Amino acid sequence: MGAYILRRLLLVIPTLLGIMLVNFALTQFVPGGPIEQIIARVQGEGDSLRNIAGGGDQQGQQGGDQGGYQGARGIPPEMLAQLEVDMGFARITCAPGFTGTPDVRDPACTKEPISAPERFLIMIGDYLRFDFGKSFFHNKSVIELVQEKMPVSITLGLWSTILAYLISIPLGIRKAIKDGTPFDTWTSGTIIVAYAIPGFLFAVMLMVLFAGGSYWKIFPLRGLTSDNFDSLSTMGKALDYLWHATLPVIAMTISSFATMTLLTKNSFLDEINKQYVMTARAKGLTERRVLYGHVFRNAMLIVIAGFPATFLGVFFGASIIVETIFSLDGLGLLGFQAAVERNYPVIFGTLYVFGLISLVVGILSDLMYVFVDPRIDFERRAG
Repeated sequence: MGAYILRRLLLVIPTLLGIMLVNFALTQFVPGGPIEQIIARVQGEGDSLRNIAGGGDQQGQQGGDQGGYQGARGIPPEMLAQLEVDMGFARITCAPGFTGTPDVRDPACTKEPISAPERFLIMIGDYLRFDFGKSFFHNKSVIELVQEKMPVSITLGLWSTILAYLISIPLGIRKAIKDGTPFDTWTSGTIIVAYAIPGFLFAVMLMVLFAGGSYWKIFPLRGLTSDNFDSLSTMGKALDYLWHATLPVIAMTISSFATMTLLTKNSFLDEINKQYVMTARAKGLTERRVLYGHVFRNAMLIVIAGFPATFLGVFFGASIIVETIFSLDGLGLLGFQAAVERNYPVIFGTLYVFGLISLVVGILSDLMYVFVDPRIDFERRAG
């Protein structure tokens, strides 16, 4: 097993590099860029340059050349040149013997564009040291932003996954036992409808029904805590958090719950029809002993072992829509805003981190299979 894990870990490096290379190359063809966003802000807000403070010292975490800015009237050319340098699209080179501070306004210094391949190599070199630079528009490092937003997304994803398992496993087992009965029929219809409803539409429906949209105002509309959260008792904080998290968690659970229920049912049906189950029944074992003593372990292998991947799917898949709709300040909303603003350090930094997490979770899923059923030997199969 050790050799198998080592091979998988070694595959993480080229896979992650491929992911980063493809996404970096795609950004070269996307119109606009961070400097165009800054120009638009300056022209639309007048003093929005204050939002760009601290955006320097970025090396190679961007995509797309930023030459020939249209509509940049009123912005000094030296300021645009300095922005290119600060964002890593260009570097300042000065004449031999120059002893001052490199500045685009100094006649002895010139601005030299950095090619896309070189920016990519610089970016990967920084990322291998887990140096993700600073956001263009937040005056914070990417790591700080991720640390601020991650608790919201992790708690939503974790609660949604746990809720999906708590509902899906008992319901799936019951459906397998009652296969073909009216119970199985109407629950299957309900599950199919739940799976067919888009996540964003279900979230809006929950808001309309239960958050004061048009009917009842039972749950809050936005945020994960109330304004007086700090003054509440420990129990009050827990209840306040659950009160705020109810609708977002339900909205994130709906699709994964449907998939997990059908997966559990089909897995149990597949095991129930096998020869060892018929043998156990022939020996006089009770149906409960057969079901939970023999069938359960084999049937639940794929369901339990898939927990890491399921959590990751819920964490990434539904968080963007749900966090945006319910105004939750998590990673999903951060990623959406970064894409709109062309905030390349945040885009590529989070892509690198979560791409690495996804690949490691794939290895953990295999280890979960072995933990649930030690008879599985990936190393022998690979050989």
